[in-house]
Amino acid sequence: MTDVNSAKRTRRHHWRRDLVELAALFTAVAVADAIANMIAHGPDGPYLLVFSAVALIATAAFHTWWARRHSHAPPTGDTGGPGAAGSGTAGTFGATGPAGAREPAPRETALWRMRTTVRDEPGSLAALCTALARHGVDILTLQTHPLAEGTVDEFLLRAPAALQTQEITQAVSAAGGSRTWIERADAHDLVDTPTRLLGLATRTALDAAELPLALRQLLGRCTIHSLPAESLGGRPNGEPVPEEGVLDETVIRLRDPHGGTITVERAYLPFTPTEFARARALVELDARLGPRIPRSQDVLTLPEGNEITVRRADQGDVAAARAMHDRCSARTLGLRYHGPVGDADRYLNHLLSPRFGRTLAVGTASGGIVALGHLLWDGDETEVALLVEDDWQRRGIGAELLRRLVAMAVEAGCESVYAVTQSSNTGMVAAMRGLGLPLDYQIEEGTLVITARLGATPVRPGPPLDAPCALPQERERAPQRSERGRAER
Repeated sequence: MTDVNSAKRTRRHHWRRDLVELAALFTAVAVADAIANMIAHGPDGPYLLVFSAVALIATAAFHTWWARRHSHAPPTGDTGGPGAAGSGTAGTFGATGPAGAREPAPRETALWRMRTTVRDEPGSLAALCTALARHGVDILTLQTHPLAEGTVDEFLLRAPAALQTQEITQAVSAAGGSRTWIERADAHDLVDTPTRLLGLATRTALDAAELPLALRQLLGRCTIHSLPAESLGGRPNGEPVPEEGVLDETVIRLRDPHGGTITVERAYLPFTPTEFARARALVELDARLGPRIPRSQDVLTLPEGNEITVRRADQGDVAAARAMHDRCSARTLGLRYHGPVGDADRYLNHLLSPRFGRTLAVGTASGGIVALGHLLWDGDETEVALLVEDDWQRRGIGAELLRRLVAMAVEAGCESVYAVTQSSNTGMVAAMRGLGLPLDYQIEEGTLVITARLGATPVRPGPPLDAPCALPQERERAPQRSERGRAER
């Protein structure tokens, strides 16, 4: 019934209600008049009046007692107050309020990253979310990757710690998910995707050497190889990549802005077109900004009082690096490059390119370079290599460069670094041991590979350069191991 009809009906019947009220009023007046006449003119009038007053008082007292004993308030168990079911002692208060109002103990949870493919139709995502909710799984973030057929949904989940991986995947499969992949996540994954992408773009804009690291953080656990357009012998390294790049299931191939090819491989999980577009946008940003490295430098003092500078180096320092090669002995160059001394100059363009890693240069007051330290990206691994000019060895320069390179590797998120040298090179062994990190040694035919695991212990601060140095020599050579996926020598 509408409000208009209700109003009409009210107006139609209001006179009946008025007539009833008027009759009740006249009846009450008549009764009151009869009682007044009986009290005023009857012989027992005063007694009847007193008796009526006592009866009224008794009735009021009884009503008050009954109301206090049978309260109309809801039971305490329904309000959660003291005395409620499940509470401790009724009426007991703690530091934060009633005992029954205390917060329950937080449950243990675990973070998971999960991907699954669902049908591209209404209700498919809702069914998946409902299945996860039945197991107490909370969805923290969700990304969608549209495909030609279906959609890849990527979740960040918070699940009960007791919930097993198999239970989650079975629930997802029963809800219509297929090709499900899941792995443990950590607090870093809580950063939302736009913020993470902006951070990676900022790092890439400040330093060209950050591009491989940014791609790895963007795409997760993957292997990245940078292949120059030509080998050191001048031969082409494969067919050139189209300008738009190539996406082939678990492999992405992009044109390197500095020439050559950037290859990204992830064998355990195919790339989506969305990930391919993000990677290509990051490479295009690097191409537009051109060559760049941070230009800050540190001034250090050697024991004899000479000042040296430690700074980042790039391909603009090739001429100064070649001049240092000319001042180095054949033994020093042979230990460093592990090959013909005449080929040493040919490696510099590759080693000084920000695409393959980071390089630190030690310069003197005259502007010349006397030492180089390289942190080279080698697929899933990271290599450290040093070269110190003969006249500047045994002054702690190599140890200082090594500490700085390892600190850069830690900042980049590397799990370990390795150096390849000869087993007789006690100086390099001492420098690696001076880092204070767990070391693994592997010796094959006189070649010593020393791997330092970075996640266990921070790098110890080394002695200042003006303190006595215990290293007998600072001579290292480039490992053959680092040549996988890099320029042919």
